[in-house]
Amino acid sequence: MNKHTFAICAYRESPYLEECIQSVLRQTIPSNIILVTSTPCDYITNLCSKYDITFYLNKGESGITQDWNFAYSKCNTPLLTIAHQDDVYFENYTKALEEMAESAKKPLIFFTDYYELRNGKLIKDNRLLKVKKMLLFPLSFKAFQNSIFVRRRILSLGNSICCPSVAYFRSNLPEPVFRNHFRSNEDWEAWEMISKRKGQFLYCRKPLMAHRIHEDSETSAMIQESGRTWEDIEMFEKFWPRWLAVKIAKFYRKSEASNSLD
Repeated sequence: MNKHTFAICAYRESPYLEECIQSVLRQTIPSNIILVTSTPCDYITNLCSKYDITFYLNKGESGITQDWNFAYSKCNTPLLTIAHQDDVYFENYTKALEEMAESAKKPLIFFTDYYELRNGKLIKDNRLLKVKKMLLFPLSFKAFQNSIFVRRRILSLGNSICCPSVAYFRSNLPEPVFRNHFRSNEDWEAWEMISKRKGQFLYCRKPLMAHRIHEDSETSAMIQESGRTWEDIEMFEKFWPRWLAVKIAKFYRKSEASNSLD
């Protein structure tokens, strides 16, 4: 019996969806695979039929967090990764997840380093990736994986955890995991909530997936809008007084500009 499920969240007719499906099927340790969507179309249905993937239609309220929570509710295994339709997973992702889980006492989430995909090219190193690796480095030591203080200090400086790389240990987490509150920082908000709980953040320093950066992605769109700033300030206020949160948010917005294709 598989311990892990990839729940692919699909939205309309993404040209990258099939590549994502193929990547989760190539895992050296097989996982269950399901697909959820709130925007059904023949393109999605045909791909599910082609690869024999169980399909779930979200008939309730649609949106990013709504679809993620819906995917979470449809999982029947202890471990779950919510896969984004544009991204790809390297073949040892599930293997690394299960190996780290075996030696953990009370894991909350597992996540990995990652590469970027830009215009079909794999980007292994840039300023943003370097900063995130530096921030997450303390969690590469088992002694700090249980530390609420350490992970909250990391999160207080920005969202360094790559959302599609995250696997959730469902029995150790509350439901729902995501709030319908932000448009861009919904994942960071979830990590902040989970960071207060007793348990482990399992961090794998190996890049085990590639996150696609393209002009139609939600992150790229939000960075071009002023709405992202208030979201960042609200998140930083969870860790810092408002005057300092505003200053950090301005600096953070500049550092995140590498998610733009310009």
